[in-house]
Amino acid sequence: MMELERLTSLRMNQSKLKVGKYNSLRQYNNDRQNQGANIGNKVVLPSSYVGSRRYMDQLYFDGMTICSHVWFPDLFITFTCKIQNWPEIQRLRNPTNLKAHDRPNIISSV
Repeated sequence: MMELERLTSLRMNQSKLKVGKYNSLRQYNNDRQNQGANIGNKVVLPSSYVGSRRYMDQLYFDGMTICSHVWFPDLFITFTCKIQNWPEIQRLRNPTNLKAHDRPNIISSV
């Protein structure tokens, strides 16, 4: 429901958002001679909307800016493990008889 409300407010307030530079989208939408003009209204999602294309672009640009100031990373390390065998996780989940994947907050903190 919250995401639906956010999307609805973004759709209703397109004129208030700083999307004036996207006139070509608006012009395409208003031009009824184009094929596909009946597909609906175009809604521009800002970079503050999590998951939108502009959000992902903003994350990328932020990462590249950090790398230009600090330096590019030499290593990117990931690891996997059997989380049900960790004693810290077992100690916190055993009193409630839950599985490890039922408590992602414990897993992420460990």
